[in-house]
Amino acid sequence: MSFWDIWNMSFGFLGIQFGFALQNANASRILQTFGADVEHLSWFWIAAPLTGMIVQPIIGHYSDNTWTRLGRRKPYFLFGAIFTSLALIFMPNSSMLAHLIPPMLVGAGMLMIMDASINVAMEPFRALVADLLPSDQRTLGFSIQTFLIGIGAVIGSWLPFVLAEWFGVEKGADPGQVPDNVTVSFYFGAAVLMFSIIWTVIRTKEYPPEVNSDGKPAEKRSGFTEIFRDFARMPKTMKQLGIVQFFSWFALFSMWVFTTPAVAVHIYGAGIDDTSSPLFQDAGNWVGVIFGIYNGVAALYALLLPAIAKQIGRKLTHSLSLLMGGFSLISFYFISDPLMLIIPMIGIGMAWGSILAMPYAILAGSIPAHKMGIYMGIFNFFITIPQIINGIIGGPIVKRLYDSQAIYAIVFAGICLLIASLSVVFVEDKDDRFNINIFRKKITKIT
Repeated sequence: MSFWDIWNMSFGFLGIQFGFALQNANASRILQTFGADVEHLSWFWIAAPLTGMIVQPIIGHYSDNTWTRLGRRKPYFLFGAIFTSLALIFMPNSSMLAHLIPPMLVGAGMLMIMDASINVAMEPFRALVADLLPSDQRTLGFSIQTFLIGIGAVIGSWLPFVLAEWFGVEKGADPGQVPDNVTVSFYFGAAVLMFSIIWTVIRTKEYPPEVNSDGKPAEKRSGFTEIFRDFARMPKTMKQLGIVQFFSWFALFSMWVFTTPAVAVHIYGAGIDDTSSPLFQDAGNWVGVIFGIYNGVAALYALLLPAIAKQIGRKLTHSLSLLMGGFSLISFYFISDPLMLIIPMIGIGMAWGSILAMPYAILAGSIPAHKMGIYMGIFNFFITIPQIINGIIGGPIVKRLYDSQAIYAIVFAGICLLIASLSVVFVEDKDDRFNINIFRKKITKIT
């Protein structure tokens, strides 16, 4: 496929990540505004990975066996985009239902609906790249996808800050109310999400399930139990990558949930429970900015990944990227000036860019072509399970072990990325052309 074919195929991910970035940077602040304690934040965030763990394998299985006038994966993009957009609109307005249900519960419900819908749209995008691209273009495909993810995340993360500081949209609010700059950002995110998904739906052509891109008939499968059979038969490479993913996503979950309270208390000097203060709101807006920076770095770094992987291999590329992210998260503890947080965002961006691309590029070569959807969905278990575990134990650990000092959760997240970096070494990547070339060179030298 041409570069622009791959671009159009992945463009919808820009909108998905726009919404995802708004959620990551602002959900904790919104929930705390509605009365959530820092100890309970990770419990509310369990809704996100739990719904993803349930939804993605099911969507993957049925998208493998779907064909409509829209295509194979595209109906799921569209369905997920509609419900994600609705959740983006309603989440910051949860207080409107305060006379019926506590707004904190409404906000948590919207968080669950939003993440379930994002997963409905997201999983088929991973499978689509593997569907339509040969092995030697998959690293490029996932890299372009990661670049667009980064662009969407930069805009989504920065938007509340930009609206407040550049356009004068009100950033303060009464207790229990979400600031206008956050609310407007969520409305804009809903519009961008719908536009980008529709662009991909219109501009991308899929192959029917009866014929793959190589012209060979696809295997017919049916039955929900197929999901469990495929889970039991998962490739060795997937199991090895599961360890890497566990520690990577345990770290990411901690970063998304606890960065705002960590920065507000440890760097800005806000009170632990003073969530309505200007200091806390300024910290929340700045976290959105630095999250945008790491996503911007990830977008640019993603374009370099194919060239780097060609020189040193996909495994070493991913390992070094995670290493940079680990040291960067640990450095939060030693920073006292908010502006200095920009520096560790470079390493975190490298790790995030690699996490979004390299595991899938390594995995795709070990998966049968006719099972891309289901195995990409099952692979999501290794993303959601560590988040669920973190969600259950993370809050109590911060409250009791760390004495509500969220900065220690960020430090431990860095240690987890270092463990993930080491784990990559043990992954088997038979499809990596770099490894094949090394083998050939050795044979040539011997002979």
